[in-house]
Amino acid sequence: MTNNNNISLLTAILFFSILIPLFLSSPPSSSTVSTKTLVLPLKIQKPPIGFLSTSKASNSSNNKLSFRHNVTLTVSLTVGSPPQSVTMVLDTGSELSWLHCKKSPTLNSIYTPLSSSSYTSIPCSSPVCRTRTRDLPIPASCDSRKLCHVSVSYADASSLVGNLAYETFRIGSLTRPGTIFGCMDSGFSSNSDEDAKTTGLIGMNRGSLSFVTQMGFSKFSYCISGQDSSGVLLFGDEKFSWLGPLNYTPFVKISRPLPYFDRVAYSVQLEGIKVAGKLLPIPRSSFVPDHTGAGQTMVDSGTQFTFLLGPVYSALKTEFVRQTRGLATVFEDANFVFQGAMDLCYRVPPNRKGFSDFPAVSLVFTGAEMSVSGDRLLYRVQGMTGKGGDWVYCFTFGNSDLLGIEAFVIGHHHQQNVWMEFDLAKSRVGFAEVRCDLVSQRLGALGLNT
Repeated sequence: MTNNNNISLLTAILFFSILIPLFLSSPPSSSTVSTKTLVLPLKIQKPPIGFLSTSKASNSSNNKLSFRHNVTLTVSLTVGSPPQSVTMVLDTGSELSWLHCKKSPTLNSIYTPLSSSSYTSIPCSSPVCRTRTRDLPIPASCDSRKLCHVSVSYADASSLVGNLAYETFRIGSLTRPGTIFGCMDSGFSSNSDEDAKTTGLIGMNRGSLSFVTQMGFSKFSYCISGQDSSGVLLFGDEKFSWLGPLNYTPFVKISRPLPYFDRVAYSVQLEGIKVAGKLLPIPRSSFVPDHTGAGQTMVDSGTQFTFLLGPVYSALKTEFVRQTRGLATVFEDANFVFQGAMDLCYRVPPNRKGFSDFPAVSLVFTGAEMSVSGDRLLYRVQGMTGKGGDWVYCFTFGNSDLLGIEAFVIGHHHQQNVWMEFDLAKSRVGFAEVRCDLVSQRLGALGLNT
């Protein structure tokens, strides 16, 4: 998920996160963090078939499915003393890790701070709260109990409020006392059914207090299977003989703060887009952030699909429609926009076997390309049908402008069956196509250390 205020970003179908206050000062005594490689299972949480209600599945003229999150990448860990099991959304677009800390009829899993001897609230007089909040879109404040109060909000209108605190986090064999996180006790969700399946969110961006930074790792990787809802998350640096060479693209950094540029996101430079090998005639300047920082490209595991700024999206849509004539029938309903930003959809017979005949879309970055082909190009709108009982599938690239966002976002749907490496030490993202279901089998994907 990405910063919703600094860059007005989205998380497609998934919630977005706003960067929140998490800033290190002097936590309770902590042990030295191990830097050995750690391998953990990564789960893809999907909505049940038919989650779309009958009323929303109708083909009425006002049928515009709202922007909401319904697919997330989750990892399990324990928090507190004694340990409490939690499930958290993995989000490379966020800095603040947070947990639901107050019981609610809509929450199946919460963390209970009163049951933990290692939980410590952070007062608003602490340097963590007073002086390390300069990058927050919503500044930290002081609540009635003199505790550091924080707020998060998302592009789907969800929001949470709570307090910063220290706690012991355990992930695999690794223990990190004094981890700073948000203990959230109230808020509003636009999709409570999905939120009920997780306990919180784990922030993984480049911020000084993201989870990966606090745990002491300079590199992490993940691999998401598109077949069996499984994946693997790896902390640390490890070489595998079965993994081919990675293509790397450097982080884009700026020296001065800009209002719409998220400086701790995994920002890379998109340079062009190809459809079936044909480079679209889009000026290079269309991909470069402007003087306000608007127009950066971010790699985000907390966003499901990929979103492009309006002019670039329009060029891609036009060429994709041209090259798919005769392969499938465009779903003709000018008022239907899936997830609020995806307005190119197709009627597809239920007996169609995949989309291997559709043209691949390649995202051209500085020094690397990422190809999106086959079933990753289209996504079925569950519970919705077209004329004659056809299923409705939508193009998995959306229009950022329809969501009011000022950036390109590369979502996790297009990272399926791709080994994704985030190298903080060398300031780069690397990727290579691989069968992620086989990767999970090779590494055990059961929380085993290599």
